[in-house]
Amino acid sequence: MTVRIRADLDQLPAYVAGRTVPGAIKLASNEVSAGPLPGVEAAIARAAADVHRYPDMGATRLTGTLAERLDVAPERIAIGCGSVALCEQLVQITCTAEDQVVFPWRSFEAYPIVTQVHGAGQVPVPLSTGHALDLDALAAAITPATRLVFVCTPNNPTGTALRRAELERFLDAVPSDVLVVLDEAYREFVTDPDVPDGIELSRRYANVLSLRTFSKAYGLAGLRVGYAVGPEHVIEALRKVCIPFSINAVGQAAALASLDAGNELKDRCESVAAERVRVRDDLLALGYDVPETQANFVWLALGERTQEFNEHCMGEGVVVRAFAGDGTRVTIGGAAENDAFLAAARSFRKT
Repeated sequence: MTVRIRADLDQLPAYVAGRTVPGAIKLASNEVSAGPLPGVEAAIARAAADVHRYPDMGATRLTGTLAERLDVAPERIAIGCGSVALCEQLVQITCTAEDQVVFPWRSFEAYPIVTQVHGAGQVPVPLSTGHALDLDALAAAITPATRLVFVCTPNNPTGTALRRAELERFLDAVPSDVLVVLDEAYREFVTDPDVPDGIELSRRYANVLSLRTFSKAYGLAGLRVGYAVGPEHVIEALRKVCIPFSINAVGQAAALASLDAGNELKDRCESVAAERVRVRDDLLALGYDVPETQANFVWLALGERTQEFNEHCMGEGVVVRAFAGDGTRVTIGGAAENDAFLAAARSFRKT
């Protein structure tokens, strides 16, 4: 006999990380190529001297600083080991085996995984023909069994973002006992003023929570720090199920230092936004189907040719992220990295 493992885990989809290939340009993981912000490396070095001590389990300084910057009560903020850990905790605190989680698809790969791990029912809702979230379909998918709805905006991997009127109309239609999680991992890259701020919406709607992360624009993907802003009773529950000491001290120090580099962050995001416009415009001119993006990546809707395109780019020394049968997500890197990708896209045989 062998140790018995849950049988349903045999069908659990694996989370696929962007590949790292020595010598190749990596545009597969939505990282920022610029690295940490000024002052962060020094903060990391100082924090490293105390790694023999347990970190502050409540991330008190980081919570307090975020509360001041965001003008929200500390009781409305939970820190997590990346926003993906908070996604898992949100399912954990809202769902039992009789409950359901509604989410768009294709969207963030972790949604079906964390839902299945905690035994809740999955209700994936297809995107629109324009590769955007279909809010009418999401609303129609909500039933009395629904406890949680993930809304990724800008959406990963397509980059499309929801506008104010359509999102507010959706939130007005959602029952007040269903938690709506606005996953805003790419919020810092948004340039369209009509894309609403989820933290502001969380002030107006008692069932709305915003997720943010230091992994993307702040350049701290390797240190795993994210945060949630939402209703106090939801935040209290999140803190209860957080794995003790999972937000490490080095990550907390780096996040605090990052918050002090606001001007540099702004410049970085503006540079990424300018490059994504250039890259998308060039791809459109080449005949690719690329939806408007508000994130730090572009989506090429390649369908059945996705894997072929992936292999072509690899042969040209560029690593992209292929979603077999759907499309390819390509991170916006530095200008030279983007030029290398565009050269690969240009030489791809499209017929």
